[in-house]
Amino acid sequence: MTLSERQLTEYADQIAWRIPFDTTPRHLAGPGDARYVTHGLAAAGWNRTSDPLGPDIVLTSPGLRYSLQFDPQSTTSAWWRLRAKATATEPGWYAEFGELLPAEVLAGLTDALVAAPRKPQPDPWQMLSTAGWPVDDEGRAHSPDGMVAVETRALASSNAARSWHIDAGKSEGGPRLWHASFASDTPTHLVGGFIAALTSPEPLQRGMFDRVAHYSAVQKPSPLTPEQVIDVYRRRIDSLRRRSRAHRRRQQALTTALAPATPPRTTPTAHSR
Repeated sequence: MTLSERQLTEYADQIAWRIPFDTTPRHLAGPGDARYVTHGLAAAGWNRTSDPLGPDIVLTSPGLRYSLQFDPQSTTSAWWRLRAKATATEPGWYAEFGELLPAEVLAGLTDALVAAPRKPQPDPWQMLSTAGWPVDDEGRAHSPDGMVAVETRALASSNAARSWHIDAGKSEGGPRLWHASFASDTPTHLVGGFIAALTSPEPLQRGMFDRVAHYSAVQKPSPLTPEQVIDVYRRRIDSLRRRSRAHRRRQQALTTALAPATPPRTTPTAHSR
């Protein structure tokens, strides 16, 4: 599946008539546009494997190992589900995300999945600390406004294996706004990509009447014009397309290098017949 110019133009046309508002903090900015995630995956070669006329979207990676489901009619609290099948050398894992999670935050993970980060990612806890998210006595990190809690939980079957859980809203005693959970075998650099996008101080652009996750979200007219927002979006897609191709080439080269050598075929001699 190739992300077409027509699809990008349709997205741009919807952005063009909206006045962008800088919305902070980003964990309260609301879901935004799911295409921020799906366009990135399509640019990286993922294919839609669900019913084109169905309400949900399932995208599958070129190698068929990964799949992402977006189900806006889900009867559960999870609108996004990301699955990785086990391979001969790597375990499978699963992650899910709630309705009001900003698409740009989820894209921090999916971008890291299809195009490895440009530089090594620090430990997620270090990221949280650097971003000024304090850690309480129970080992949970909180956003500066107290609206988001991040923790790891030990599995019943293993004290060493821990899963990541992020909840927005519950720490304030109100209803949960959104959640993110990662199975214990989720690669750390993917959790890190999510945390980096979550804790970034950069505002997210939303339209004047776009849904936000909480009334305390702050919106101010953005210094960016709609045309500049579209240009940033297109440059991200182009960069992701190039980086994902380079990442696949590196992975293919590594696979080839690690593959066992095939012994040369020998022709039986007259004495062995």
